[in-house]
Amino acid sequence: MAVGRAPAAATLMSTVRSWAITIEIAMNSEISRIRRHYTLLLLFFVNAVSLIDRQIMGVLVEPIQREFGVSNTAMGLLTGVAFAFVYCIVALPFGRYADRANRRNFIGWSCGVWSLMTLLCGLATQYWHLAIARIGVAAGESGSGASSISIITDLYPPTARARAMSLYMLGAPIGAVIGLGVGARIAFEHGWRAAFIWMAIPGIMFALLIRLTGVEPRRGVQDPGAEPGAQTAAGARVKNATQKTDEPLAVVLRDAFRSRPFMGIVLAGTLLSFSGYAYSIWGTAFLMRTHGVSLKDAGLLMGLVGGVGAIFGSLFSGWLCDRLAQRDSRWQLGVPIIGMLIALPMAIGYALYPAGHPWLIGGVVVPRMIVFVLGLSVFSVWWLAPTYAAIAQIVPAHRRATMVATYNFGILAIGAGLGPLAVGVLSDVLTPVAGGHATGLALAASACGYLLGALVLISVVGGYARSINATPAYVLSH
Repeated sequence: MAVGRAPAAATLMSTVRSWAITIEIAMNSEISRIRRHYTLLLLFFVNAVSLIDRQIMGVLVEPIQREFGVSNTAMGLLTGVAFAFVYCIVALPFGRYADRANRRNFIGWSCGVWSLMTLLCGLATQYWHLAIARIGVAAGESGSGASSISIITDLYPPTARARAMSLYMLGAPIGAVIGLGVGARIAFEHGWRAAFIWMAIPGIMFALLIRLTGVEPRRGVQDPGAEPGAQTAAGARVKNATQKTDEPLAVVLRDAFRSRPFMGIVLAGTLLSFSGYAYSIWGTAFLMRTHGVSLKDAGLLMGLVGGVGAIFGSLFSGWLCDRLAQRDSRWQLGVPIIGMLIALPMAIGYALYPAGHPWLIGGVVVPRMIVFVLGLSVFSVWWLAPTYAAIAQIVPAHRRATMVATYNFGILAIGAGLGPLAVGVLSDVLTPVAGGHATGLALAASACGYLLGALVLISVVGGYARSINATPAYVLSH
């Protein structure tokens, strides 16, 4: 009897395991259908809060500089290098941690930390107090972006990732609208410290929401061959995506540096963010100095015009990229190339258009160069969502947060760190010669990043397409 029961018990256990796998796949499928959009929405809000807390410095440069009596270079250090230095130190280890841990929980904790640090910015009484608090903001934000991109790649299939990421990236312009527009209004009426304190509150709220109600999807579940309906393939792919989570960071980075397409995308993103952050940080001060716009109106114009343009540009570029890349994978980088080549003349016109003869719209003084601000905001974001989606195509699931952190290292630590600093330094150097036009000339010089970034993408677009066709989604795996 005992011999007869053994095969029956084995059969029963095999059946139970099969049912368990089926139920697990079905639950993942339900999460994908019902809650993935909710999780994407939460990630969108977290991204918006991140940009609010990061970009609010753009409208507060003038009042902070007046109160503390520091130079343009010092403000460039505060808005760029101080943020970037800490981001350099912690971004990659945090990315590797996110590839091993619960990404949703990590995002919640990170958002809570940087929101509290933003609140502390509003309590600063000296320049170095503010610098330390901004370093805390950088440390917190470095744990969110890579984890969010990694989650999105596991919520949506490759054919929809650029659109999903473009929706996530909308947090940037929405954050700009709130940070620049609302932040400027609060600073105008209640002082710059109140702007920091009020902008910290939404971050604390969304930190709790993502931690308590967000979804943590299985890694690699949306990759080709791992669709929920294909039980054996899904199980094999999930195992493949998780079996190497103990890889040392040095090994992952070594493989990344050997990939010419990946390193080309990183270099291009670094150059493009150099120009983008230079304009976003110094744009409001430029309107005030060169075109005589008040702090309140400058923040409103930069937030509203720039934000609306970036929203349209982000949505359209994501849709266009997904549509064209289905025909030819080279369009994954081709769309950013086109956007940057159009953004370049817009950026130069923005910086060099002469002051005078503004429009008066609803009691707001609107310089005529605002047309170039709108054009730049539309096309300067065409590289964001498509390049993140491109990285997801050539990186395996168990390395995506680390690779996105590497990409963000270039974008934020180098591009965002040096862009505002370069404009501040060059503006100080040119002021004795150019006077009030110094900031505009410095901004125009920083626009070279758009051209150089486009050229770098052109140089690797062929290699990227060959990588996709050769080994989809596993180019950087062993």
